[in-house]
Amino acid sequence: MPNVNFKNHLHLHLIVFIWGFTAILGQLISLQALPLVFTRMSIAVIVIYIYLLIRKKNLAIRTKDIIRFLIFGFVIALHWLTFFHAIKISNISITLACISTGAFFTSILEPVFYKRKFIWYEVLLGCLVVVGLLLIFQFETQYKMGIIVALISAFLSASFSIINGKLANSHDSVVISFYELVGGLFLLACFLFYQGGFTVDHFNFQPYDFIWLGILGSVCTAYPFIATIDIMKYLSPYTVMLTINLEPIYGILLAVFLFKDQEKMTTAFYIGAMIILLTVLLNAYFKTLLNGQSFK
Repeated sequence: MPNVNFKNHLHLHLIVFIWGFTAILGQLISLQALPLVFTRMSIAVIVIYIYLLIRKKNLAIRTKDIIRFLIFGFVIALHWLTFFHAIKISNISITLACISTGAFFTSILEPVFYKRKFIWYEVLLGCLVVVGLLLIFQFETQYKMGIIVALISAFLSASFSIINGKLANSHDSVVISFYELVGGLFLLACFLFYQGGFTVDHFNFQPYDFIWLGILGSVCTAYPFIATIDIMKYLSPYTVMLTINLEPIYGILLAVFLFKDQEKMTTAFYIGAMIILLTVLLNAYFKTLLNGQSFK
């Protein structure tokens, strides 16, 4: 089992690196958040469906389970919608730093979902996250709305992680992914229809948008979406969420390199972001020292 866990940790870090590039693509793509996420999910659904056909996997499951997966897909759709909207109204660095608070939300939600006691060091790490957030809030006031939207996105991400943690052992991860993405796509289609958003103005693609959306929908969505659900058969939701906290490191470094002055932040922001990211290392330390877990 230790070798299996190590392999899954390496796989998870590869996925997190890919996700770190997602924010960059969100900035590069000219579409607004709603049509962007709708197109992303459409591409992902097509890619996963082709994969299901090639692998000859059976999509026939109980109607009750299909409905559950479709509804759970609403959560991931709202997470992505708020994530990209936060990028559009603030910037990549702010959004990714706030997304790191997902571990804090998970430390609160996981004991409720799994009916276990709260762990003292998870609460401690949650307090550290709050300190980091306060620093960012205090000195980056021009991005206040972006911070709020990004925090909502982090909460939705934590909720979705826990939901999939409970589903991972019940059905094939690809089948779960397909129905969840279809459910999320349906919700976004309803939003667009209500807003009269199926127009050329909303889906005004620029030449390079097709390339970036293709990468976003396949490499950065379909593949990691399936793989993460499979990984959660071996790693806990809290550990997965904390590892995902490394996404801002990759994303912010890429953003500063690519967008330079647009991503330049105050010293207080970087201190706050480092405090939040410190929770990743402290979690690994506490789990190894106190629980004797192999980073599970």
